Amino acid sequence: MKLLFFVFTVFFLSTLSAQNLLKGRVVAKNEKETIAISGANIFWLNTAIGTISNEEGAFELDYLGTNDRLVISYLGYKTDTLTLANNKTLIHFLKEDEGAQLEGVTVSQGRKTIQKSYFEAQNVIRVNSEELLKAACCNLSESFDTNPSIDVSFSDALTGTKQIQMLGLTSPYILFAEENIPSVRGAAQAYGLTFTPGPWIESIQITKGAGSVVNGFESITGQINTELLKPYTAQPIYVNAFRSGNGRVEGNAQWAQQLDDRWHTGLFIHANQRTQRTDRNEDGFLDMPLSEQLNLLNRWQYTDLQKGWVGFLNFRFMTDEKQLGQLDFSPAQANSSNWGSVIETQRWDTALKIGKVNPKLTYRSWGLQTAFSHHDQNAFFGNRIYDIQHESAYLNLIYNSIIGNTNTTFKTGINATYDSYDEQVDSTPWTRTDRNIGAYIEVSSNSEILNWVAGVRVDTHNNLGTFVTPRFHLRYTPFETAIIRAAVGQGRKAANIFAEQQKQFGSNRQIKIRNNGGAFYGLQPEKAWNYGVSYRQLLLRGNQQADITFDYYITRFENQVVIDWETPGAIQFYNVKGESFANSFQVAIDYAPSLQWNFRLAYKNYRVETRYDSGQKQLPLQPKNRYFFNVGWESKPGTNNQFWRWDLTWHGLGQQRLVVNPRDGTGRWAPAYSLLNSQLTRVFSSRFETYLGAENIGDYRQVNAIVAADQPFGLLFDSTQIYAPVFGQMAYLGVRWKIK
Repeated sequence: MKLLFFVFTVFFLSTLSAQNLLKGRVVAKNEKETIAISGANIFWLNTAIGTISNEEGAFELDYLGTNDRLVISYLGYKTDTLTLANNKTLIHFLKEDEGAQLEGVTVSQGRKTIQKSYFEAQNVIRVNSEELLKAACCNLSESFDTNPSIDVSFSDALTGTKQIQMLGLTSPYILFAEENIPSVRGAAQAYGLTFTPGPWIESIQITKGAGSVVNGFESITGQINTELLKPYTAQPIYVNAFRSGNGRVEGNAQWAQQLDDRWHTGLFIHANQRTQRTDRNEDGFLDMPLSEQLNLLNRWQYTDLQKGWVGFLNFRFMTDEKQLGQLDFSPAQANSSNWGSVIETQRWDTALKIGKVNPKLTYRSWGLQTAFSHHDQNAFFGNRIYDIQHESAYLNLIYNSIIGNTNTTFKTGINATYDSYDEQVDSTPWTRTDRNIGAYIEVSSNSEILNWVAGVRVDTHNNLGTFVTPRFHLRYTPFETAIIRAAVGQGRKAANIFAEQQKQFGSNRQIKIRNNGGAFYGLQPEKAWNYGVSYRQLLLRGNQQADITFDYYITRFENQVVIDWETPGAIQFYNVKGESFANSFQVAIDYAPSLQWNFRLAYKNYRVETRYDSGQKQLPLQPKNRYFFNVGWESKPGTNNQFWRWDLTWHGLGQQRLVVNPRDGTGRWAPAYSLLNSQLTRVFSSRFETYLGAENIGDYRQVNAIVAADQPFGLLFDSTQIYAPVFGQMAYLGVRWKIK
């Protein structure tokens, strides 16, 4: 009750103090996306009242009235003079002034490829498509190597799959969404990040802490939302080819077409293959799996700006096959004496999004999001079997409006989810159906100094019961160059212990599940609170830009499903109440001394502990300390828009606790190590570029990555105890070609 009283007290005071301000954003269209215009001049005609847009294109200034005209100008774009019928939030697109000519003066402004939110109450980091070009991000799981907010590691020594962590906890505690529809979950949790090709991604938004109640109750440590290329802004024809030193070959082709004034469509094709058998550590096992994937996406976009309609319709099909295990293993050989594994996945999904904005009252809008997916995976790991079929349906109906004026807005709606799981683990079948319907409201109050977002949702779940999920985010700006944020929120999730922990089948550990009286494999659902504070200080001096950010987040579990690897030959699942937590501290510095150079440095400290049967311990294979450094350079464009781009990233990982096993013994810690990646790109024109890069340049590899590799059918065989790369140094080469 005290929290609710505080929230509504702040809401009431903010509403009383709200000024009659005009708010908006200045944006423009480039080749692939909508970009913010930073530094645009916005002023009332024949007055001295004006402002400039910030790095997100946003602005605020006093609203004078309907009889005055607003002027928006920016160098290289046509100046627009607007007559506003009322004080509503304005989003204005500037058009390039192709006839503008300047002699003797060149004005340039660099746009950050990673942008931290300034005005939003939530702690949001935006990654645009240019940032994704700095590394060999063949898929979504490889899109975070140059971002210090996300930690990337390998999940096991066989599949080569990268695992994502945020605030010290792994991806099951992060809500992944695709265009704000929950995506990588359930059966897709282990390999789903590899199902979204990097060239399809327009941008990524990373939210630290519990996310919005609009997207559901599952987010605990954060939310990662991916925006795909839109048919309206995608290249008419785009081709990308890639080859790496570990035998991976990849091709991407995109086609976009405008059908009429309202309809656009796009076809996206992705294929990759690895046929090269490599065993650099000579343990008899493939360092990287043999693989094939075909991924098809067809998008339709409908836009009617006069009536306020916009809609997207997606159809996607994906087939993926991985073969891993010993070098001499062949799936064609029945009852092979060699240990091997084949993972075959077929997935198709469709999504429909419809939005309607009131042309006269643009702050009023409604939206409908629907999605359906069918995921079918068949796999064996040596003598073990794991098959899963997962069908998922999602519906979300949203309404947006204001309270009093545009300084206070709200979102409200209902959503429903349906998930059907049919699993087979060895000879044991497991089936479960989850049905949930929830209602939510989220209120946002905005002023120049104080912003806050308060949300609450009520859900009724057939296995979790009826429960309430509150979340609150606050932003305070004591002066223009300082931003203070605070957040608190609750999250819940049902542990899918087999789908989320598929790496366990790469061992011969005996699976033990303790029945704690819950509906999920006898386990109770997980429940946690997340608390966080953040301070960002901007440092501006002439053309130099810099900022330093301090983040501290605490995740406290009221109930957690523990994954206990502490006993050799066994993996145990059981509930622990109130004795698991994750504390995360990060300091990050961004510095751009000029338009050509930018630097990023970060340090992170984690204290992640759980109460195991054997005692309170730090999470295994989790570095307590991480270090990050990135430097980027871009030459000045030539006469034909040709230039060089270079990027270097260094990751330092501290010691990691190792569980008891025959390889490491008792009470051992993995040594600290570092990884170095770099890429050089030559842009020959706006249509063609090529890039050359290398990962793990120092060739650091874990020795004896697989426990008991010489006894693959023995009880102690285990490929999950991996703390460093297996393959080592890897070079790659690629080209990008687009037709306007």
